[in-house]
Amino acid sequence: MPRAMRFPCKLMVLILCLCGIAAQAQVRTRGIDVSKYQGTVNWTKVAKDSTIKFVYIKATEGTSIQDPMYRTNITKAKKAGLLVGSYHLYSSKTTAYQQMGNIRKVIKKSEQDLVPVLDIEGHHSGRLYMERVDKLLELMEKEYGVKPIIYTSEKVYKLHFSGKKYANYHIFIANYRGYPTTRFTLWQYTETGHVSGISGYVDFIRIHRNHSLSDIRMPKPKKKPAATATTPAT
Repeated sequence: MPRAMRFPCKLMVLILCLCGIAAQAQVRTRGIDVSKYQGTVNWTKVAKDSTIKFVYIKATEGTSIQDPMYRTNITKAKKAGLLVGSYHLYSSKTTAYQQMGNIRKVIKKSEQDLVPVLDIEGHHSGRLYMERVDKLLELMEKEYGVKPIIYTSEKVYKLHFSGKKYANYHIFIANYRGYPTTRFTLWQYTETGHVSGISGYVDFIRIHRNHSLSDIRMPKPKKKPAATATTPAT
């Protein structure tokens, strides 16, 4: 190769490498969410995908439904090195206290790397009983020591959660058609993702560029003050 051609070629290689690094950086905090519908997951294989850093796992629904794969999923995903969190599927048919009883039985604070999620599906839309939702958010915060993340559609967010009252909550938006038009911390951008270790489709999640995994991590437990030695009376 002529000497005059060497520098431009090296520059081109450098540019391509930097573009590749930038592309990887854009997905470095990708996650997934799973439930019984993913069947038996090979978490060792999932964890080998360097772009997948975390997983949200369905734990409970309503008053009495408990996902039969939850215990296996959270144990094995954690063992494989993934950060784990749990979600509860909200029901409009039962009270906040009844649902919290179900959540408390299954989602153990000590097992959570990530802030728990309250999943409010889009079909609730205009008939969402907000006093019940607010009470459940309050009970979850009391149990886990942190405001739960609110998962919902853009439509439900705009109808019920866009006010100042929910400004301090992280929002998890489901939108499979394009970039969300509402504020969000987490974005479930597809329900037809594929990853080695899971047969069939899986939901993929991205974190907003102004946020990071540290924003949704569970707060570290406060250290108890060391006991002070007392001098025996003489």
